[in-house]
Amino acid sequence: MKLIRTVDAVGQVLCHDMTQIIPGQYKDARFRKGHIVTEEDIPVLLSMGKENLYIFELGAGQLHENDAAERMCALCRNEGMSRSEVKEGKIELFAERDGVFLIDREKLNAVNAIDELMIATRRGDAAVRAGDKLAGTRVIPLVIDEAKLLEAERIVGGKPILEVRPFTLRRAGVVTTGSEVYHGRIEDRFTPVIERKLAAYGIAMTEHVTVDDGPDNIRAAIERLRETGVDMILCTGGMSVDPDDNTPGAIKASGARIVTYGAPVLPGAMFLLGYFDDGQPIMGLPGCVMYARATIFDLALPRIAAGVELTRGDFTTLGEGGLCLGCQPCTFPNCGFGA
Repeated sequence: MKLIRTVDAVGQVLCHDMTQIIPGQYKDARFRKGHIVTEEDIPVLLSMGKENLYIFELGAGQLHENDAAERMCALCRNEGMSRSEVKEGKIELFAERDGVFLIDREKLNAVNAIDELMIATRRGDAAVRAGDKLAGTRVIPLVIDEAKLLEAERIVGGKPILEVRPFTLRRAGVVTTGSEVYHGRIEDRFTPVIERKLAAYGIAMTEHVTVDDGPDNIRAAIERLRETGVDMILCTGGMSVDPDDNTPGAIKASGARIVTYGAPVLPGAMFLLGYFDDGQPIMGLPGCVMYARATIFDLALPRIAAGVELTRGDFTTLGEGGLCLGCQPCTFPNCGFGA
């Protein structure tokens, strides 16, 4: 710290809060610790009786927290995001559009491993809506060595580590399997659930085929939907290991490359995801999707709806947090399921 005449303090950083008292009107910190003194501040400070100020002296290679916060924000902010004003070295980011929130976790962790830097985000790989808060970032001290920002910028490499990718898939085809539905013995209660979940991401079920049991029937229905040009195909029913459950085999026989049949998630362990050569996704949905509030389908769908091609690795990491606790009332997605 250094004591300096107030009239000479323009551009300097205050070391402590400074309270202004106007009897009957105002008593609060007029200037906060870390405030950078401007020309307009001088008359106010003098009116408060502050002829001298304690200020920080920024040495070579040092940054004020607000300047560092701007650079931290640049590491994170991408298209489709708005930001707050910098305040006490902190900037918050918000979604400007609906989409799936994606995080480069490796780079996020590497930046957070640098002493005195921090980025805190909401859970990634989940749907966000315009206006949702995404992240907050700041530096810990009032003054920080620029070398730490340079290291963070080197790690990130010029591409922001956060993204709100908009939902782009719009049309879905659904194959309803099972002799009990095909012959009208029971009402199809699965398809309305699927339609509702798809609609949350702007996806309409434009094609629907109900077929009798048997792998050839299911495969033919899939091929028929492929010809319509829908953006994704969903098959409901027949996903367990019972002898009459032929859906997984039919999906494989249709030519899809299977990414996973099974996931470390409950409910939803018998989920199947595959892709055709043109990138069209196909899913086999287990029966729990029909009656459970949140399942593996709810964890995977936001990314699929945004055109993110999932890998086997995206599912193997779901084991921790993949157990739904069945809380009543259900608060998903504001809970630990899938986190």
